Amino acid sequence: MLLGCIADDFTGATDLANNLVRSGMRTLQTIGVPAAPLDGEFDAVVVALKSRTIAANEAVAQSLAALEWLKRSGCRQFYFKYCSTFDSTPQGNIGPVAEALMDALDAKIAIACPAFPTNARTIYLGNLFVGEVPLSESGMRHHPLTPMTDANLVRVLQAQSRSKVGLVAWSAVAAGEAAIRARFAALAAEGVRLAVVDAITDADLHAIAAACAEHPLITAGSGVAIGLPQNFRSAGLLPQRADAAALPQVPGLAAVISGSCSQATNGQVAHWVESGRPAIRIDPFEIARGNDVAASALQQAASVLASGPVLFYATAAPEDVKSVQAKLGVAEAGAMVEEALARIARGLIERGVTRLVVAGGETAGAVVQALDIVALKIGPQIDPGVPWTATQGAHPILLALKSGNFGSRDFFAKSLAQLDA
Repeated sequence: MLLGCIADDFTGATDLANNLVRSGMRTLQTIGVPAAPLDGEFDAVVVALKSRTIAANEAVAQSLAALEWLKRSGCRQFYFKYCSTFDSTPQGNIGPVAEALMDALDAKIAIACPAFPTNARTIYLGNLFVGEVPLSESGMRHHPLTPMTDANLVRVLQAQSRSKVGLVAWSAVAAGEAAIRARFAALAAEGVRLAVVDAITDADLHAIAAACAEHPLITAGSGVAIGLPQNFRSAGLLPQRADAAALPQVPGLAAVISGSCSQATNGQVAHWVESGRPAIRIDPFEIARGNDVAASALQQAASVLASGPVLFYATAAPEDVKSVQAKLGVAEAGAMVEEALARIARGLIERGVTRLVVAGGETAGAVVQALDIVALKIGPQIDPGVPWTATQGAHPILLALKSGNFGSRDFFAKSLAQLDA
Protein backbone atom coordinates (compact mmCIF):
# COMPACT_ATOMS: atom_id res chain seq x y z
CA MET A 1 0.00 0.00 0.00
CA LEU A 2 1.09 3.53 -0.75
CA LEU A 3 -1.05 5.81 1.41
CA GLY A 4 -2.30 5.12 4.93
CA CYS A 5 -5.04 7.44 6.18
CA ILE A 6 -6.62 8.06 9.58
CA ALA A 7 -10.00 9.82 9.61
CA ASP A 8 -11.70 11.18 12.70
CA ASP A 9 -15.21 10.17 11.63
CA PHE A 10 -16.83 7.73 9.23
CA THR A 11 -18.34 10.07 6.65
CA GLY A 12 -15.11 12.05 6.59
CA ALA A 13 -13.25 8.83 5.87
CA THR A 14 -15.56 8.13 2.95
CA ASP A 15 -15.11 11.69 1.66
CA LEU A 16 -11.33 11.22 1.61
CA ALA A 17 -11.54 7.76 0.06
CA ASN A 18 -13.84 9.14 -2.64
CA ASN A 19 -11.22 11.65 -3.76
CA LEU A 20 -8.53 8.97 -3.89
CA VAL A 21 -10.71 6.62 -5.95
CA ARG A 22 -11.64 9.38 -8.40
CA SER A 23 -7.91 9.93 -8.94
CA GLY A 24 -7.37 6.24 -9.68
CA MET A 25 -6.32 4.71 -6.37
CA ARG A 26 -8.00 1.45 -5.33
CA THR A 27 -9.18 2.36 -1.85
CA LEU A 28 -10.60 0.44 1.09
CA GLN A 29 -12.15 2.07 4.14
CA THR A 30 -11.90 0.10 7.37
CA ILE A 31 -14.19 0.64 10.34
CA GLY A 32 -11.75 1.09 13.16
CA VAL A 33 -8.31 -0.49 13.27
CA PRO A 34 -8.43 -3.89 11.52
CA ALA A 35 -7.86 -6.94 13.68
CA ALA A 36 -6.30 -8.89 10.80
CA PRO A 37 -4.54 -8.32 7.46
CA LEU A 38 -6.73 -7.10 4.60
CA ASP A 39 -8.10 -9.26 1.81
CA GLY A 40 -7.49 -7.93 -1.68
CA GLU A 41 -5.06 -5.47 -3.21
CA PHE A 42 -5.40 -1.75 -2.51
CA ASP A 43 -3.33 1.36 -3.14
CA ALA A 44 -4.74 3.25 -0.15
CA VAL A 45 -6.50 2.37 3.08
CA VAL A 46 -8.53 4.80 5.18
CA VAL A 47 -8.98 3.78 8.82
CA ALA A 48 -12.24 5.37 9.97
CA LEU A 49 -12.32 6.25 13.65
CA LYS A 50 -15.12 7.82 15.67
CA SER A 51 -12.76 10.20 17.44
CA ARG A 52 -13.83 13.71 16.44
CA THR A 53 -15.75 14.52 19.62
CA ILE A 54 -14.28 12.15 22.22
CA ALA A 55 -11.71 13.22 24.83
CA ALA A 56 -8.45 14.36 23.22
CA ASN A 57 -6.31 11.75 24.98
CA GLU A 58 -8.59 8.98 23.72
CA ALA A 59 -8.49 10.39 20.19
CA VAL A 60 -4.70 10.43 20.34
CA ALA A 61 -4.54 6.82 21.56
CA GLN A 62 -6.90 5.57 18.83
CA SER A 63 -5.06 7.50 16.13
CA LEU A 64 -1.67 6.17 17.21
CA ALA A 65 -3.05 2.61 17.17
CA ALA A 66 -4.27 3.18 13.60
CA LEU A 67 -0.88 4.60 12.63
CA GLU A 68 0.94 1.54 13.96
CA TRP A 69 -1.29 -0.79 11.95
CA LEU A 70 -0.78 1.27 8.79
CA LYS A 71 2.99 1.31 9.32
CA ARG A 72 3.01 -2.48 9.69
CA SER A 73 1.04 -2.70 6.44
CA GLY A 74 3.89 -0.97 4.61
CA CYS A 75 2.36 2.43 3.81
CA ARG A 76 4.81 5.01 2.48
CA GLN A 77 2.96 8.19 3.49
CA PHE A 78 0.30 9.00 6.09
CA TYR A 79 -2.71 11.30 6.15
CA PHE A 80 -4.76 12.57 9.10
CA LYS A 81 -8.17 13.59 7.80
CA TYR A 82 -10.54 15.95 9.64
CA CYS A 83 -13.62 17.88 8.59
CA SER A 84 -13.53 20.63 5.97
CA THR A 85 -15.11 22.89 8.59
CA PHE A 86 -12.31 22.06 11.05
CA ASP A 87 -14.77 20.78 13.69
CA SER A 88 -12.89 21.00 16.97
CA THR A 89 -12.68 22.79 20.31
CA PRO A 90 -9.92 24.64 22.21
CA GLN A 91 -9.19 21.32 23.98
CA GLY A 92 -8.69 19.39 20.70
CA ASN A 93 -8.80 17.07 18.94
CA ILE A 94 -7.07 18.15 15.73
CA GLY A 95 -3.97 19.71 17.27
CA PRO A 96 -3.24 16.96 19.83
CA VAL A 97 -3.71 14.16 17.28
CA ALA A 98 -1.62 15.92 14.63
CA GLU A 99 1.23 16.49 17.09
CA ALA A 100 1.15 12.89 18.34
CA LEU A 101 1.30 11.55 14.78
CA MET A 102 4.13 13.95 13.92
CA ASP A 103 6.11 12.78 16.93
CA ALA A 104 5.57 9.12 16.04
CA LEU A 105 6.73 9.74 12.45
CA ASP A 106 9.52 12.16 13.34
CA ALA A 107 7.90 14.76 11.07
CA LYS A 108 9.55 18.16 11.26
CA ILE A 109 6.62 20.08 9.81
CA ALA A 110 3.09 19.20 8.67
CA ILE A 111 0.41 21.18 6.91
CA ALA A 112 -3.09 21.87 8.20
CA CYS A 113 -5.43 22.46 5.26
CA PRO A 114 -9.16 21.65 5.40
CA ALA A 115 -9.82 23.51 2.13
CA PHE A 116 -12.00 21.81 -0.50
CA PRO A 117 -13.05 24.46 -3.07
CA THR A 118 -15.30 21.98 -4.90
CA ASN A 119 -17.42 21.90 -1.75
CA ALA A 120 -17.10 25.67 -1.18
CA ARG A 121 -14.47 25.39 1.56
CA THR A 122 -11.61 27.84 0.99
CA ILE A 123 -8.85 29.35 3.12
CA TYR A 124 -7.45 32.85 2.64
CA LEU A 125 -4.90 34.44 5.00
CA GLY A 126 -5.59 31.61 7.38
CA ASN A 127 -9.34 32.25 7.50
CA LEU A 128 -11.69 29.42 6.55
CA PHE A 129 -14.70 30.32 4.41
CA VAL A 130 -17.86 28.30 3.79
CA GLY A 131 -19.11 29.59 0.50
CA GLU A 132 -18.85 33.38 0.69
CA VAL A 133 -19.00 33.70 4.48
CA PRO A 134 -16.37 33.11 7.17
CA LEU A 135 -16.72 29.84 9.06
CA SER A 136 -17.82 31.71 12.19
CA GLU A 137 -20.79 33.19 10.30
CA SER A 138 -21.84 29.90 8.70
CA GLY A 139 -24.23 27.29 10.05
CA MET A 140 -21.27 25.73 11.88
CA ARG A 141 -21.52 28.41 14.54
CA HIS A 142 -24.60 26.51 15.79
CA HIS A 143 -23.06 23.02 15.66
CA PRO A 144 -24.35 21.14 18.72
CA LEU A 145 -20.99 19.50 19.56
CA THR A 146 -18.27 21.64 17.98
CA PRO A 147 -19.59 25.18 17.42
CA MET A 148 -17.06 27.06 15.28
CA THR A 149 -17.04 30.71 16.37
CA ASP A 150 -13.62 31.70 15.00
CA ALA A 151 -12.74 31.50 11.29
CA ASN A 152 -8.99 32.03 11.81
CA LEU A 153 -7.44 28.57 11.70
CA VAL A 154 -4.02 29.71 12.86
CA ARG A 155 -5.65 30.99 16.04
CA VAL A 156 -7.93 27.96 16.44
CA LEU A 157 -5.13 25.44 15.91
CA GLN A 158 -2.69 27.33 18.14
CA ALA A 159 -5.19 27.25 21.02
CA GLN A 160 -5.14 23.44 21.04
CA SER A 161 -1.49 22.81 20.12
CA ARG A 162 1.80 22.83 22.00
CA SER A 163 3.72 23.43 18.78
CA LYS A 164 4.07 26.79 17.08
CA VAL A 165 1.54 27.29 14.28
CA GLY A 166 2.31 29.34 11.17
CA LEU A 167 0.78 30.27 7.82
CA VAL A 168 1.58 29.57 4.18
CA ALA A 169 -0.33 32.46 2.63
CA TRP A 170 -1.96 32.32 -0.78
CA SER A 171 0.77 34.48 -2.35
CA ALA A 172 3.17 31.54 -1.88
CA VAL A 173 0.60 28.93 -2.90
CA ALA A 174 -0.26 30.79 -6.11
CA ALA A 175 3.45 30.92 -6.98
CA GLY A 176 3.54 27.13 -7.11
CA GLU A 177 5.26 24.10 -5.63
CA ALA A 178 8.75 25.58 -5.27
CA ALA A 179 7.45 28.67 -3.45
CA ILE A 180 5.38 26.51 -1.10
CA ARG A 181 8.42 24.36 -0.30
CA ALA A 182 10.47 27.50 0.35
CA ARG A 183 7.80 28.77 2.73
CA PHE A 184 7.81 25.41 4.56
CA ALA A 185 11.56 25.73 5.03
CA ALA A 186 11.28 29.31 6.31
CA LEU A 187 8.56 28.36 8.79
CA ALA A 188 10.53 25.37 10.03
CA ALA A 189 13.53 27.64 10.62
CA GLU A 190 11.27 29.79 12.81
CA GLY A 191 10.29 26.78 14.91
CA VAL A 192 6.87 26.27 13.29
CA ARG A 193 5.70 22.62 13.19
CA LEU A 194 2.11 23.05 11.98
CA ALA A 195 1.49 25.22 8.93
CA VAL A 196 -2.02 26.33 7.95
CA VAL A 197 -2.03 26.57 4.15
CA ASP A 198 -4.28 28.85 2.10
CA ALA A 199 -6.17 27.37 -0.85
CA ILE A 200 -8.94 28.89 -2.96
CA THR A 201 -8.90 26.67 -6.08
CA ASP A 202 -8.37 23.00 -6.89
CA ALA A 203 -5.16 24.03 -8.66
CA ASP A 204 -3.91 25.26 -5.29
CA LEU A 205 -4.61 21.82 -3.79
CA HIS A 206 -2.57 20.13 -6.52
CA ALA A 207 0.34 22.50 -5.89
CA ILE A 208 0.14 21.91 -2.14
CA ALA A 209 0.04 18.13 -2.62
CA ALA A 210 3.10 18.26 -4.89
CA ALA A 211 4.98 20.32 -2.31
CA CYS A 212 4.14 17.70 0.34
CA ALA A 213 5.36 14.71 -1.68
CA GLU A 214 8.20 14.06 0.78
CA HIS A 215 6.25 14.84 3.95
CA PRO A 216 5.74 11.73 6.09
CA LEU A 217 2.44 13.18 7.37
CA ILE A 218 -0.25 15.35 5.84
CA THR A 219 -3.09 16.70 7.99
CA ALA A 220 -6.02 18.06 6.00
CA GLY A 221 -9.60 17.72 4.93
CA SER A 222 -10.19 15.55 1.90
CA GLY A 223 -9.25 18.22 -0.65
CA VAL A 224 -5.46 17.90 -0.64
CA ALA A 225 -5.88 14.19 -1.43
CA ILE A 226 -6.83 14.96 -5.05
CA GLY A 227 -3.18 15.72 -5.80
CA LEU A 228 -1.51 12.82 -3.99
CA PRO A 229 -2.03 10.05 -6.59
CA GLN A 230 0.00 12.06 -9.12
CA ASN A 231 2.89 12.15 -6.65
CA PHE A 232 2.91 8.35 -6.59
CA ARG A 233 2.60 8.15 -10.38
CA SER A 234 5.50 10.54 -10.82
CA ALA A 235 7.55 8.25 -8.59
CA GLY A 236 6.62 5.23 -10.72
CA LEU A 237 4.62 3.63 -7.90
CA LEU A 238 1.04 3.91 -9.18
CA PRO A 239 -0.19 2.80 -12.63
CA GLN A 240 -3.20 4.32 -14.39
CA ARG A 241 -6.39 2.49 -13.30
CA ALA A 242 -9.82 2.64 -14.94
CA ASP A 243 -11.63 0.30 -12.53
CA ALA A 244 -10.80 1.84 -9.15
CA ALA A 245 -14.48 2.69 -8.47
CA ALA A 246 -16.05 -0.61 -9.59
CA LEU A 247 -18.69 -2.02 -7.19
CA PRO A 248 -20.87 -5.16 -7.36
CA GLN A 249 -24.49 -5.00 -8.54
CA VAL A 250 -26.73 -5.47 -5.48
CA PRO A 251 -30.53 -5.80 -5.88
CA GLY A 252 -32.85 -5.18 -2.92
CA LEU A 253 -34.87 -2.65 -0.94
CA ALA A 254 -33.67 0.88 -0.14
CA ALA A 255 -33.95 3.32 2.77
CA VAL A 256 -32.51 6.58 4.11
CA ILE A 257 -31.46 7.31 7.72
CA SER A 258 -30.73 10.90 8.70
CA GLY A 259 -29.37 12.04 12.04
CA SER A 260 -27.47 15.15 11.00
CA CYS A 261 -28.93 18.52 11.95
CA SER A 262 -26.79 20.57 9.55
CA GLN A 263 -28.34 23.16 7.25
CA ALA A 264 -27.65 21.00 4.19
CA THR A 265 -29.28 17.91 5.68
CA ASN A 266 -32.28 19.87 6.91
CA GLY A 267 -32.79 20.96 3.31
CA GLN A 268 -32.42 17.39 2.04
CA VAL A 269 -34.98 16.08 4.52
CA ALA A 270 -37.36 18.90 3.57
CA HIS A 271 -36.94 18.11 -0.13
CA TRP A 272 -37.76 14.43 0.47
CA VAL A 273 -40.85 15.24 2.53
CA GLU A 274 -42.06 17.98 0.16
CA SER A 275 -41.77 15.49 -2.71
CA GLY A 276 -44.39 13.33 -1.03
CA ARG A 277 -42.08 10.42 -0.27
CA PRO A 278 -42.65 8.37 2.91
CA ALA A 279 -40.82 9.72 5.97
CA ILE A 280 -40.87 8.79 9.65
CA ARG A 281 -39.66 11.25 12.28
CA ILE A 282 -37.70 9.99 15.27
CA ASP A 283 -38.63 12.01 18.38
CA PRO A 284 -35.91 12.12 21.08
CA PHE A 285 -38.49 12.92 23.78
CA GLU A 286 -40.33 9.70 22.96
CA ILE A 287 -37.05 7.81 23.32
CA ALA A 288 -36.42 9.52 26.67
CA ARG A 289 -39.87 8.44 27.89
CA GLY A 290 -38.81 4.83 27.41
CA ASN A 291 -40.86 4.13 24.28
CA ASP A 292 -39.39 1.69 21.74
CA VAL A 293 -39.22 4.26 18.98
CA ALA A 294 -37.07 2.09 16.71
CA ALA A 295 -39.52 -0.82 16.78
CA SER A 296 -42.46 1.51 16.19
CA ALA A 297 -40.75 3.17 13.23
CA LEU A 298 -39.91 -0.16 11.62
CA GLN A 299 -43.47 -1.37 12.09
CA GLN A 300 -44.82 1.85 10.59
CA ALA A 301 -42.56 1.45 7.56
CA ALA A 302 -43.34 -2.22 6.95
CA SER A 303 -46.35 -1.60 4.72
CA VAL A 304 -44.58 0.86 2.37
CA LEU A 305 -40.96 -0.29 2.31
CA ALA A 306 -41.58 -2.84 -0.44
CA SER A 307 -43.04 -0.10 -2.65
CA GLY A 308 -40.11 2.27 -2.38
CA PRO A 309 -37.51 3.82 -0.07
CA VAL A 310 -38.48 5.28 3.32
CA LEU A 311 -36.71 8.08 5.19
CA PHE A 312 -36.16 7.80 8.96
CA TYR A 313 -35.00 11.12 10.35
CA ALA A 314 -34.07 12.80 13.62
CA THR A 315 -32.89 15.88 11.71
CA ALA A 316 -34.15 19.13 13.24
CA ALA A 317 -33.58 22.89 13.14
CA PRO A 318 -30.87 24.38 15.42
CA GLU A 319 -33.39 25.87 17.86
CA ASP A 320 -35.15 22.51 18.23
CA VAL A 321 -31.83 20.75 18.81
CA LYS A 322 -30.94 23.24 21.55
CA SER A 323 -34.31 22.69 23.21
CA VAL A 324 -33.80 18.93 23.26
CA GLN A 325 -30.25 19.27 24.57
CA ALA A 326 -31.38 21.66 27.31
CA LYS A 327 -33.91 19.14 28.58
CA LEU A 328 -32.06 15.87 28.01
CA GLY A 329 -28.39 16.88 28.01
CA VAL A 330 -26.09 17.25 24.98
CA ALA A 331 -24.36 13.87 25.18
CA GLU A 332 -27.44 12.03 26.39
CA ALA A 333 -29.66 13.33 23.59
CA GLY A 334 -27.10 12.47 20.93
CA ALA A 335 -26.48 8.98 22.30
CA MET A 336 -30.19 8.15 22.51
CA VAL A 337 -30.88 9.22 18.95
CA GLU A 338 -27.81 7.44 17.56
CA GLU A 339 -28.77 4.20 19.30
CA ALA A 340 -32.34 4.38 17.96
CA LEU A 341 -31.16 5.05 14.40
CA ALA A 342 -28.63 2.24 14.64
CA ARG A 343 -31.35 -0.17 15.73
CA ILE A 344 -33.48 0.97 12.81
CA ALA A 345 -30.57 0.26 10.45
CA ARG A 346 -30.21 -3.27 11.84
CA GLY A 347 -33.94 -3.84 11.46
CA LEU A 348 -33.92 -2.59 7.88
CA ILE A 349 -31.13 -4.96 6.85
CA GLU A 350 -33.03 -7.85 8.47
CA ARG A 351 -36.06 -6.86 6.37
CA GLY A 352 -34.19 -7.01 3.07
CA VAL A 353 -32.74 -3.52 2.67
CA THR A 354 -29.45 -3.72 0.78
CA ARG A 355 -29.15 -0.05 -0.29
CA LEU A 356 -28.85 2.41 2.57
CA VAL A 357 -28.14 6.15 2.61
CA VAL A 358 -26.97 7.52 5.98
CA ALA A 359 -26.64 11.26 6.69
CA GLY A 360 -24.40 12.58 9.47
CA GLY A 361 -20.96 11.57 10.70
CA GLU A 362 -22.01 10.49 14.18
CA THR A 363 -25.05 8.68 12.79
CA ALA A 364 -22.95 6.90 10.16
CA GLY A 365 -20.54 5.79 12.86
CA ALA A 366 -23.34 4.35 14.97
CA VAL A 367 -24.89 2.58 11.98
CA VAL A 368 -21.75 0.89 10.67
CA GLN A 369 -20.85 -0.27 14.17
CA ALA A 370 -24.36 -1.64 14.71
CA LEU A 371 -24.14 -3.55 11.43
CA ASP A 372 -20.72 -4.99 12.39
CA ILE A 373 -19.19 -3.66 9.18
CA VAL A 374 -15.45 -4.24 9.03
CA ALA A 375 -14.51 -2.60 5.73
CA LEU A 376 -15.99 -0.78 2.72
CA LYS A 377 -14.84 -0.77 -0.90
CA ILE A 378 -15.18 2.76 -2.25
CA GLY A 379 -17.17 3.20 -5.44
CA PRO A 380 -18.48 5.96 -7.73
CA GLN A 381 -19.17 9.49 -6.55
CA ILE A 382 -22.74 10.69 -5.99
CA ASP A 383 -21.92 14.30 -5.08
CA PRO A 384 -18.53 15.84 -4.26
CA GLY A 385 -17.25 14.11 -1.15
CA VAL A 386 -19.86 11.33 -1.12
CA PRO A 387 -19.49 8.01 -2.97
CA TRP A 388 -21.38 4.75 -2.90
CA THR A 389 -19.55 2.01 -1.02
CA ALA A 390 -19.95 -1.75 -0.69
CA THR A 391 -19.38 -3.97 2.33
CA GLN A 392 -16.99 -6.88 1.87
CA GLY A 393 -18.18 -10.49 1.78
CA ALA A 394 -20.52 -12.82 -0.07
CA HIS A 395 -23.66 -10.71 0.55
CA PRO A 396 -22.67 -7.06 0.13
CA ILE A 397 -24.69 -4.06 1.24
CA LEU A 398 -24.41 -0.75 -0.61
CA LEU A 399 -23.97 2.25 1.67
CA ALA A 400 -23.77 5.99 1.03
CA LEU A 401 -22.36 7.70 4.14
CA LYS A 402 -22.96 11.43 3.81
CA SER A 403 -21.35 14.13 5.90
CA GLY A 404 -24.04 16.42 7.26
CA ASN A 405 -22.87 19.47 5.33
CA PHE A 406 -22.45 17.74 1.96
CA GLY A 407 -24.74 16.98 -0.96
CA SER A 408 -27.30 18.74 -3.13
CA ARG A 409 -30.84 19.38 -1.87
CA ASP A 410 -32.14 16.32 -3.77
CA PHE A 411 -29.26 14.13 -2.58
CA PHE A 412 -31.33 11.33 -1.04
CA ALA A 413 -33.40 10.67 -4.15
CA LYS A 414 -30.48 11.28 -6.51
CA SER A 415 -28.20 8.81 -4.74
CA LEU A 416 -30.75 5.99 -4.93
CA ALA A 417 -31.59 6.78 -8.55
CA GLN A 418 -27.92 6.51 -9.48
CA LEU A 419 -27.93 2.80 -8.60
CA ASP A 420 -30.69 2.14 -11.14
CA ALA A 421 -29.26 4.32 -13.90
